[in-house]
Amino acid sequence: MSRPEHTAPPEIFYNESEATKYTQNSRIMQIQADMTTRALELLSLPPDEPCYLLDIGCGSGLSGEVLEVEGHVWVGLDISEAMLDVANEREVEGDLFLHDIGHGLGFRPGTFDGCISVSVLQWLCNADRSSHVPKRRLARFFTTLYSSLTRGGRAVFQFYPENPDQVELIVSSAMVAGFTGGLVVDYPNSTRAKKYFLVLFAGSPDNSSQPLPQALGTDLPQGTEPSQIVNASAGRRPRPEKRGKGQKRKSVKDRDYIMRKKELNKRRGKDVPLDSKYTGRKRSGRF
Repeated sequence: MSRPEHTAPPEIFYNESEATKYTQNSRIMQIQADMTTRALELLSLPPDEPCYLLDIGCGSGLSGEVLEVEGHVWVGLDISEAMLDVANEREVEGDLFLHDIGHGLGFRPGTFDGCISVSVLQWLCNADRSSHVPKRRLARFFTTLYSSLTRGGRAVFQFYPENPDQVELIVSSAMVAGFTGGLVVDYPNSTRAKKYFLVLFAGSPDNSSQPLPQALGTDLPQGTEPSQIVNASAGRRPRPEKRGKGQKRKSVKDRDYIMRKKELNKRRGKDVPLDSKYTGRKRSGRF
């Protein structure tokens, strides 16, 4: 099954027909409810205390209904007008805004106690227009989101990454914006149940050393750090081993490396030279 973000931009893909089908599909409704419930668990909000939450990619309000049941007040953003029309027809309780999050958020600093998002982040990695540069759009989004959250607030994003490069791009953009936290992968050994959650902490000294939540489906002894959780704000890149005297440097820029970089740059919306039989060829006198 092809990925929706490869079919069309979200505002086009989720047209009136698709928005209606999406909202009436019982399987999708259940998945949306389960993902929202899990996102709320990872937010770790104060018990029995209503919070003011931001729902990014709220769609037709399926996730918002879960927030309402839990007693929270919410604001929803979505780029699809058709989805928001369905949400209005369903008379959801949240305030709804038609907005492209790649342009950044325009809320006052410290507006929200927390933020959730289900199946949205991977759309920002696509360049649907010539003006779209995924790295810049992600940076603008995370920077303005950081400002919109109260200090010590959390944001939880469930998303479907296409490859490890996409994960690295998303996580690094969040960390550069000032967030701490990292990636939580539920059921890492399952093909169907595996789910990625980016858990971010916004600007509280108490959060700087706060451990990430335990991933589901990781049967580890108590106190053991799950290997499926990656804290992207910690650790350094290991230094390469030094070459011995007279030892030639091993080339890393072979044809496979060049093709991977070109494919990555294409997905980021950059101009990439066409491939030819000369791409990545070895030249005399070079290693």
